[in-house]
Amino acid sequence: MIGILLKDKAYEQDIRELLMAFYPGESFVYQQEEDVSFCVRGELLEEENGAGVYALCLIDGAKRAYKTFDVDYCNRFETKNKIKRGLYQILSMRTERELPWGTLTGIRPTKIVMTKLEEGWDKDKIFTYMRETYHTSKEKIELSIEIAERERQLLSQISYKEGYSLYVGIPFCPTTCLYCSFTSYPIGKWEGRTQLYLEALFKELEDTAEKMKGRTLETIYFGGGTPTSLSAEDLEKILKKVENTFDLSHVTEYTVEAGRPDSITREKLQTLLNHGITRISINPQTMKQATLDLIGRRHSVEMVKEKYNLARELGFNNINMDLIVGLPDETLEDVRQTMEEIKAMAPDSLTVHSLAIKRAARLNMQKEQYKGLKIVNTQEMVDMTARYAREMGMEPYYLYRQKNMAGNFENVGYALPGKACIYNILIMEEKQTIAACGAGTTTKVVFPEENRLERVENVKDVEQYISRIQEMIERKNKLLSQIKLGR
Repeated sequence: MIGILLKDKAYEQDIRELLMAFYPGESFVYQQEEDVSFCVRGELLEEENGAGVYALCLIDGAKRAYKTFDVDYCNRFETKNKIKRGLYQILSMRTERELPWGTLTGIRPTKIVMTKLEEGWDKDKIFTYMRETYHTSKEKIELSIEIAERERQLLSQISYKEGYSLYVGIPFCPTTCLYCSFTSYPIGKWEGRTQLYLEALFKELEDTAEKMKGRTLETIYFGGGTPTSLSAEDLEKILKKVENTFDLSHVTEYTVEAGRPDSITREKLQTLLNHGITRISINPQTMKQATLDLIGRRHSVEMVKEKYNLARELGFNNINMDLIVGLPDETLEDVRQTMEEIKAMAPDSLTVHSLAIKRAARLNMQKEQYKGLKIVNTQEMVDMTARYAREMGMEPYYLYRQKNMAGNFENVGYALPGKACIYNILIMEEKQTIAACGAGTTTKVVFPEENRLERVENVKDVEQYISRIQEMIERKNKLLSQIKLGR
């Protein structure tokens, strides 16, 4: 447990997130307590017109570590970075280590690099800026620049102003994994009742299509949950609804996350093909059976191969696979074996996640039960996955981060040339409006000329979503009407 004692709350979140990066999984208290590991105190001294000296102090028993520096509260961006750099230096000395991403705690580090490239900065200037401002490592800066340059090229044919993307959320899964906190509900509990969800979803889809008339739909993404948790009949209904409701004539990418191998059948895959789905995911997470059993995946290693080969046999030519590095009790050799198995299957793209344990995940909520599990993620593991991806002919094309990531690393998407997922880039870089429908989804409206983004969220609970669907529609309409009217 770590104590955070601040005279003002202006930068509490920034301080807490950096502490979480150094100490993932730790809890925090905001008052003086004797049983904390250490405390961080912060206060603005000699304040005059928002400027002054900010003092940081780390209290660890009888030990004290101080850092003071001039700040200007009128410049929130620079003040935040100064405070984070000061705290980073203290924590780095205490832990005797540096973080791969330095003081960066946001989930979109490539967005910073992308912005600088668009402003005309060269690579050397960007490198210096990232190193001095955020203490980011050489390797992560180089990776960010490579990905940002590739993203710019991939998005060159996308219209930010006139185009938009559609996200459809299916909040059901066969089971809930040990590490997961996404909005998902066991499909078994909704047996015979999924029609209620579809009816509410169809209302939202209809209204969204009406509000987006005049704009060009460019990409569609079905996520969740696991969309293929639905029956083939339900998939048929929802795919037909999208076809009959939206103009799909300009859609260049149509993704459905098949995700869990235990949710995939020949009939479901054929249904997806019949409706023009261009990209699917089949996600093993690991190819170690003992880990699959531990984390609650109800599929076998052989089932992954079987369903992957079935998809190829039916004609899918753009298949993604998701892996997680840092799963409980997995070693470097386990990761190597997984990568060998994936290499042999030869998917078209690969997303490598670093395990992030969210607060609502069972692995975090039931700590006592799982306290004996060893969770390790190292630079060597991350480098190995990158090396295998490149050996498979893939290039990194998008990147994002999450809180409480094992090893403080990142999630990276790799793809063969021509197989990158444009939607994945758009959701991370926030360049285009994404209209989202379904429980737990977030609509993001981009106003490029104003460099502004606004969002509206749907409730996560499926029962609430169904009973409050009109409220969800009206909330979203207030935002979508702004782009229709051109304001």
